[in-house]
Amino acid sequence: MILYNENNPYASKWLRALSEAGHIAHGKVDDRSISKITSGDIAADVTQFHAFAGIGAWSFALRLAGWPDDVPVWTGSCPCTPFSVSGQRKGAADARHLWPAWFALISKCRPPVIFGEQVVSPLGRLWFDAVSADLETLGYAVGASDLCAASVGAPHIRQRLFFVARLGDSKRERISHEGSGRADSSQAEMQEAGQRQWLWPDIGQPDNALPDFWEDCEWIDCSDGKRRPFKPGVRPLADGPSRRVGRVRGDRAGRMRGYGNAIVPQVAAVFIRAFLESM
Repeated sequence: MILYNENNPYASKWLRALSEAGHIAHGKVDDRSISKITSGDIAADVTQFHAFAGIGAWSFALRLAGWPDDVPVWTGSCPCTPFSVSGQRKGAADARHLWPAWFALISKCRPPVIFGEQVVSPLGRLWFDAVSADLETLGYAVGASDLCAASVGAPHIRQRLFFVARLGDSKRERISHEGSGRADSSQAEMQEAGQRQWLWPDIGQPDNALPDFWEDCEWIDCSDGKRRPFKPGVRPLADGPSRRVGRVRGDRAGRMRGYGNAIVPQVAAVFIRAFLESM
């Protein structure tokens, strides 16, 4: 079973619709704060747990990278507001610093692999130092990479620190598409499309070429006077379900809020694939 955790009502409705429509792995959505969730709430048959799930971009990224839905993994993008240069920069003193709550669950459940990300800022790097130390005390090997959306051809920067933690006693086996771990045809097609169109650049592609996926991005006039691209790599998630829940808050502003809190799955997929290749 796959479990998503997202306590924002708008995002959780969107998440349920995306899951039901098959755009991300089908699973259950728990809309409580992660601080209310205990290890007992994560049943023994939960193979994937997506904390701070937003609109499910980590699930989408796993599929892009070829990670089957039935292979165990945890993901989470802890709230970045306490560590962002655009926020109040309270760091660990901010009530939205929720790593301790997630770490408590990790300590009890010991998932074999964990993926996550955080903003790249001085406070964000200090956050990651503490996260790495915590995970290493449990026997995890931790690695990270500083990546931006422009690295996959997106028309914006969105610099983020992606990290992976692997439990020391977990099996050193490649994620396989054979047997019980076999990806279904839709996942295989999604991965092929990602390699062909989204995970840019490919060998032989001109340095100044943008993938077709990004060429028709729509720009939004935001309340702060800036214009931002409307298609930050998660537009495929909104096809279909957007008519049902993408307008919960009315218009583009609602969709922008959902996209703004999400990772760029194409960047995460590159990171996940690099991890798979290292196993």
